[in-house]
Amino acid sequence: MELQIFALAIFVGVFVLATLRKVHIGVLMFAAAAGVGVWMAGMTIEKVVSGFPIGILVLLVGVTYFFAIAQANGTIDRIIEMAIAKVGDRAFFLPLAFFALTIGISAMGSPLAGLVMAPIGMPLAKRYGIDRMLMGLAIGSGLSAGGFAPTSLFGIVTYGTARAAGIDLDPLVLFSVALGTNILLLGAAYVLFGGFKLLNTRTADGFGTTVPRFSASRPTPSHPFEREGNIARGKKAAQQSVQVLDEPAPTPQPSRLDRNQIITVLCMAGLVVTVILMSVLGASPDIGVLCFAFASVLTLCDPLSGKSAVTKIDWSTVLLVGGIITFVGVLQTMGAVALLGQAAGAVGTPLLAALVICAIGALVSAFASTTGMLAALVPLALPLVASGDVAGWAVIAALGVCSSIVDVSPFSTVGATFVATVDADERPRITKHLTRWGLSMVVAGPLLLVGALVLPSSL
Repeated sequence: MELQIFALAIFVGVFVLATLRKVHIGVLMFAAAAGVGVWMAGMTIEKVVSGFPIGILVLLVGVTYFFAIAQANGTIDRIIEMAIAKVGDRAFFLPLAFFALTIGISAMGSPLAGLVMAPIGMPLAKRYGIDRMLMGLAIGSGLSAGGFAPTSLFGIVTYGTARAAGIDLDPLVLFSVALGTNILLLGAAYVLFGGFKLLNTRTADGFGTTVPRFSASRPTPSHPFEREGNIARGKKAAQQSVQVLDEPAPTPQPSRLDRNQIITVLCMAGLVVTVILMSVLGASPDIGVLCFAFASVLTLCDPLSGKSAVTKIDWSTVLLVGGIITFVGVLQTMGAVALLGQAAGAVGTPLLAALVICAIGALVSAFASTTGMLAALVPLALPLVASGDVAGWAVIAALGVCSSIVDVSPFSTVGATFVATVDADERPRITKHLTRWGLSMVVAGPLLLVGALVLPSSL
């Protein structure tokens, strides 16, 4: 038991050290995972390294490479221009539209399938002047809500495990809880990240910015000799300036797609359709592998774009997520996660025990597989449910949703994808805010869901 507690303390200490020294957390985490696994858990180095999330690596590299090609050949820009031409200046509704679309895709069987919306939504948000945090949280909330649909993985694992333990949890009730919670969180995101300010914003150029009506006129020369040289043309220049002031700013027209861009659009559509069809047919689509397959087609058609896209793969995020999840795998092998669950079950007050279990599920899920946490922690809640002091469906539903709403943490697959799909200069800010949001959900989620579901059932 002492070893498990010491390992957890090292895990927390690495975070603190990396933050204070401003170094890459993934590097320290991977090194610490190897040390803890070999010297404290008695694991072989091969066993420790096997915990590195190859699936996430393939997903992140595949997604960033595929859409980097689409960015390099100008397809993303053309799609954005076309979308802007259709939506006009209604920027307020764009995150809501992506929220709804992501719910639909995630409900098809694989919650992570909704990630196909991130590389499209994030650049589009930039063009509209929408905070990328708002767009990312809209997509993340849609993914969480759709994942608990009766046809999707989170929902199936949660209510399936509950029913196997004799707890009657209605799948539609679970989905309703997840949907309502994520709608509430999306509303909070609108408040915190300037969403409601978009109601009073109208764009003049269709790209999220207001263009001064005199912007097309010749700039005023800054050098005195240049100004004197313009005296002879002063009257004519003045007349031209007046004409520009009287004319409205031109609305940009989206240009036609070239051959490579048409192929890219077809590949993007093929990616989304393939993910949906595989989910409907009961298969588990690997988005990363699919992205590599379609990217191969694109790079054969346009080798230059394919070559330039390699440099845009977000290896930093891969290392960040990989190091943390490798350490979490060591903790799971040592039984540290199970120890936390047992400690929560030993809490005397059922309501407080439910709160602790939900907080543990949220905290661990912020750094590891949500599906794995659901399968592991739902059984840990059974002793609490068996007492009869609280409703079993309420505890399980709260635990499931708490373990999902933290997925926007940059240390998870969802949050890492959001970081990878914004411009390089924005990634530090997005990483910081996603970390704050994800970790705040570790506290706010259990308080909200236990208060709304478990507390009424215990009265």
